[in-house]
Amino acid sequence: MRVVIKIGTSTLAYPTGHLNIRRFEELCKVISDVKNAGHQVIIVSSGAIAMGIGKLGLLERPKDIPSKQAAAAVGQCELMYIYDKLLSEYNHTVAQLLITGDDVENEERHSNFSNTLARLIEMNVIPVINENDTVATKEIVIGDNDTLAAIVAQSVMADKLILLSDIDGLYTADPHLDPNAELIQWASAVDDHILSLAGASNSNLGTGGMVTKLEAARICLSCGCDMIITNGNTPTNIYDVIDGKPVGTTFTEKSHD
Repeated sequence: MRVVIKIGTSTLAYPTGHLNIRRFEELCKVISDVKNAGHQVIIVSSGAIAMGIGKLGLLERPKDIPSKQAAAAVGQCELMYIYDKLLSEYNHTVAQLLITGDDVENEERHSNFSNTLARLIEMNVIPVINENDTVATKEIVIGDNDTLAAIVAQSVMADKLILLSDIDGLYTADPHLDPNAELIQWASAVDDHILSLAGASNSNLGTGGMVTKLEAARICLSCGCDMIITNGNTPTNIYDVIDGKPVGTTFTEKSHD
């Protein structure tokens, strides 16, 4: 199975911006175990700006673009150092790919990116992909690693895209406000009803929300890739997704029980 795992900022860092060491270590352990089982894994990781905020001792996410870029430049070093350190402990090699919107919108550059990614997978490497926030101002404003992860899944013809977030999945209402909100386990399309259930991001460090996740689901459904939104606070949810167990919200055109 070829799996793309998108890890959101809220999964990797505390609200302070500092690294959630325990969760990061468990994530890398689970990902390594999935890789050992014979699956191909690609990571799309947010968190560079948040890591930079913590490293620089800033009290909040910067508002201006140059400061965001500076935080990303500092934080990306920290982010890749930790991925390399933790995954290396389980004898896995990582590679960093930083891309911009132009790299997926321009046909030639997208082809080059896809070819590099395919070769890394052939070489048994775990690619770690992030937007190049130090130069791409549009991506920082949009904060759209969810859509980026879907584009990556489409490019490598992945079987599954797993979006790790700070919520269990898509609900019938905002579970933070409505105690009667129910988790939607399955969806086969991103229609007007599904879109109406999307709310804003609750994270002060990240910029994505349910809207970007639904856009990612639309891309995945168009290319036959299942997409699952699940809670990154429990990294072992990845095992359940791999095993086809109902966890979080699954977007798929395949039949299910």
